[in-house]
Formats: sequence, C-alpha cells, structure tokens
Amino acid sequence: MDDRHSLTRRSFLGIAGTLPFAWTLGHALPAWAVARIPVALQLYSVRNDCKENFDAALEKVAAMGFEGVEFAGYYNYAANAAGLAARLKALNLKAAGTHVRMDALRGDALKATIDFHQGIGCRFLVVPGDQAFTDPEKSKVLADEMNAIAATLKPLGMATGYHNHVNEFKKDGDKTFWDLFAERTTKDVILQQDCGWTMAAGQDPAAYIRKYPGRTRTTHFKPTVREGDTGKKAIFGQDSVDWKPVYDACLTVGGTEWIVLEQEVYPDGKSPMDCTRESLAGLKRLLA
Repeated sequence: MDDRHSLTRRSFLGIAGTLPFAWTLGHALPAWAVARIPVALQLYSVRNDCKENFDAALEKVAAMGFEGVEFAGYYNYAANAAGLAARLKALNLKAAGTHVRMDALRGDALKATIDFHQGIGCRFLVVPGDQAFTDPEKSKVLADEMNAIAATLKPLGMATGYHNHVNEFKKDGDKTFWDLFAERTTKDVILQQDCGWTMAAGQDPAAYIRKYPGRTRTTHFKPTVREGDTGKKAIFGQDSVDWKPVYDACLTVGGTEWIVLEQEVYPDGKSPMDCTRESLAGLKRLLA
C-alpha cells in the first residue's frame, strides 16, 4: 500500500510545512504533499510607501494577510540584518526572497550578500534583469556564472535565479533567450517567471512552468492587461491572465514554494496599498 494513503490530516499538513526543508535537501515534495502555496508581496509594489516609512509599510502589508515579503531594497535596515529579522518576526512575516543585482553575487560581494540574507532568513536571491541575458555572445557566460553561484549557495540551503520581463522571450536563432537560459543552467537555478510579463510577451506562463518542472520555486503573480483587451483592469482576477492553470501548474509540477504578488499598475486612481489589497483579495478567491 502506498504510504501516502495512510497519512492523517495532521501529518499531511506537517509534511506540507516542511517544504522549504525538503528543498534544502535538494528534493521537491510530490504534489499530493503540498496543501497550499504561501503568498508574499514583492515590496516594489508599494515602493513609495517603503521609501516614506519602511516599518509602517511592512506593518500594513502584514495586516493585509501576506505571509511573506520579497525585497527590492532594505531602506533603514540596509546595514542591520538583525533589526530587520526582528521586525519580520514581530509582524509574523517571512523573507520569501529578494531581488538583487548580479554585482551583489560576484566576487567578494557574494559573501556579504550571503551573510545579510542568512541573517534575515532569506533563501532566494533572484536577479530581476541583466543586459547580458539577451546578448547572444554574453548569455551563455551569464548562465555559467549563475550555475557557479547556485553551486555555492546550495550547501547553505540558498538558491539564485532569474526573473523575466518581455525581452527574455525574444529569440536567438530558433529558441527564446529564456529557453536557452533554462537549457544552459542546472535545475538548481530558479526560473522565476513574472507570469504577467510572460503573457504580455505572447507566451503561456502555465506551459512554461510545466516545461521546466521543479524550477519555478518562486514566481510572480502580477495582474496584467493584454494590449487591446477591453473591460479588463490590472487587479488580480480582473486582468487578462488565466490564473487557474498557472496556479495548478505551480501546485503540481512547479515545485513552487512562494507565490509573489506584484502590483505594478494602480487602476482607478487608487493608491498602491489599496490596489495591492484588492489584488490580494482576488488571489485569495483563486486559492479558495
């Protein structure tokens, strides 16, 4: 008899809760062991609030019901990992990941980057863009570099990866730069899809998650309106992306540990915080 059929609900949830530890060991849990993927906010969504008062912004994000945050800068905590870790703990927020430049992952800078992010419990160091990615001559060098960084991070229970926009789906010959990067990098390098940008590039984000199983360990759910779509707005569930197959792919084959909501457009003249709150409500309806 398959052992999984004898699991109690308590042990099932216990296994689901060990997901990050399973990844630390280099193994994805099977789909049946994942009850629900936690949700974080990419703090770029509310960047002006963060700039004005980072502590207050984190408090508002926690109050909305987010379980974690993905960083895009550290403001008053840039040199204070212990202070930021304490603030996150007080708000019951996890460090779901961060966006960092390649320069922070190179040479002597890598150790400082590792030390800071270990200090706040942040495992995923994702590059949100680099010109070399879509350069036919430099793209392979970048992939090799990411492989080496990933190999350094893996024994520490950490990982690196790359985040797409639209240009990553341009072609070099008969393949997109995104596909070339996926082929040139090991399974330890995260393919962090921004599913909104993927759709805007004319690609199917769910299909790309399935194409590279286990590599979507963290992904952006960004409400996006396709050019020419009428009656849509960039609020989750009211936009152009068909989110259900995307979530299903994350849940079953993506190895996804964090869904990261990103709110980049603010419809109806509403504030970033208000639009983020509306999109989170839409995402919660999908998860329910």
